[in-house]
Amino acid sequence: MTLGEEQPDVWPELPFVAWQDTAETLHLWLQIVGKIRLVQTPWINHSWHVTLRVSARGLTTPLIAHGALSFQIQFDFIAHRLQIEVSDGRRAAFALEPQTTAAFYRRLMGALTDLGLPVTIHTLPNELPDPIPCQLDDVHRAYDPEYVHRYWQVLVQAQRVLESFRARFCGKCSPVHYFWGSADLAVTRFSGRRAPPHPGGVPHLPDRVVREAYSHEVSSCGFWAGARQYPHAVFYSYAYPEPAEYSKAAVQPAAARYEHELREFVLPYESVRLAPAPDAALLDFLQSTYEAAATLGHWDRGLEFAGAPQ
Repeated sequence: MTLGEEQPDVWPELPFVAWQDTAETLHLWLQIVGKIRLVQTPWINHSWHVTLRVSARGLTTPLIAHGALSFQIQFDFIAHRLQIEVSDGRRAAFALEPQTTAAFYRRLMGALTDLGLPVTIHTLPNELPDPIPCQLDDVHRAYDPEYVHRYWQVLVQAQRVLESFRARFCGKCSPVHYFWGSADLAVTRFSGRRAPPHPGGVPHLPDRVVREAYSHEVSSCGFWAGARQYPHAVFYSYAYPEPAEYSKAAVQPAAARYEHELREFVLPYESVRLAPAPDAALLDFLQSTYEAAATLGHWDRGLEFAGAPQ
């Protein structure tokens, strides 16, 4: 399916309240895998080294080095298995099913040790209120395969449209990648100019990490499935630093709005899902919010890409 050739069933319903317990548990499992990538990977600017990627079956790490070997960890949201594959051909796997986060942690770390790939991580979750060290967490244990599969389907569609949007820009731009701290799929454009120091204050995330992530001016957008404090799946877009009058900018489509609590524009996922042309509605949102950031922030608009050479 190419951009614009849309089918109504590829954007499934995803009401956060229907899978809240599963969403919170899955978020913690993703953090464990993300932390493994974090400790085994050289630091890349703006924390790009920590991210996961959408795959043809779920979410995966890129290759992770461990001495002379490399390995990959994938959440398979079709077969509902956690898979570890090593560059020497060995592999391990176990079922993604209702289990405590502590049990998931033990199974994963045990599998890595059995493969000769022991890893030690900081076990306190990041960017969450009142976190429990994952090896002690017997609270979060839900896993609904139907909603996990739906979530992955949304990520696949969002990835496709975000990649198309990313292609419109020839300045510094991140990959489309999944940040496990906040559990969102994101792509970020950079103006090329330094930004004022970020105030920090993200729960359970060192201020130095946040300040490095926002060391340069950005316009960032993506998809977020919601959280207990804001139980709504949305596409979002924000600028740092936020230009004057940004919150009052006219953006598209009509369902988009500026959320002062979040300090970002949001477009409800349901509005995209039910739109006659979901891809076009989402692209209008991404483009119009970027233009608000770039125009009001006095970016070099020459960074925009006119298209492939003829």
